[in-house]
Amino acid sequence: VWVGTGENNSQRSVGYGDGVYKSVDGGRSWQNVGLKMSEHVAKIVIDPRDSDTAYVCAQGPLWGPGGERGLFKTTDGGKTWAKILNVSENTGVTDLVQDPRNPDIMIAASYQRRRHVYTIVNGGPESAVHRTTDGGKTWNKVRGGLPAGELGRIGLALAPSDPDTVYALVEAPDKQGGVFRSGDRGVTWEKRNPFDAQAQYYAHLVVDPQDRDRIYIMNVFIQVSDD
Repeated sequence: VWVGTGENNSQRSVGYGDGVYKSVDGGRSWQNVGLKMSEHVAKIVIDPRDSDTAYVCAQGPLWGPGGERGLFKTTDGGKTWAKILNVSENTGVTDLVQDPRNPDIMIAASYQRRRHVYTIVNGGPESAVHRTTDGGKTWNKVRGGLPAGELGRIGLALAPSDPDTVYALVEAPDKQGGVFRSGDRGVTWEKRNPFDAQAQYYAHLVVDPQDRDRIYIMNVFIQVSDD
């Protein structure tokens, strides 16, 4: 069992963590396996082919630059880590989905944000969707069908029953954001709904495991769509 610590939200009262913990006895005991400067771990994805290979989305410190920020990969159960997606000292990775048929194909969402006492920088030109087909050795920024301007936080979800279908909940100004859907594993996208989930706090989508068209959006009110 892997656990990432730190709340992955951007409000003033956000709680920070001290990296990634791992249990090899079903949660009875735990060991810190690194990334102690990540502060806010957004997601952990384990390679279905090898339980020692895991990916950690590290959003990084909220109140300052740097730290351990980006997408990290381990192939030895957390003994060592390599940063495989690095955007900048101000931008971390907030979500990741993996094709179960070919786990080397992954889609990641980067999120540029900074909290100050007097304001919050919620998004910017470095917030984006990135795609790899070689396990993270190389990445391409995906823009086809997504808003062209600066973006905020992006939530991702892949349909278990049809991994070609991927959803994105995109925060963007001037009503450009909303729910987007891809039918080609994240290469191109189309806007399906203008709903803006205030992604600074809510960027979590869930796809029904048996129906690719049924999705849930977590919010103050949980919403569901069947089409």
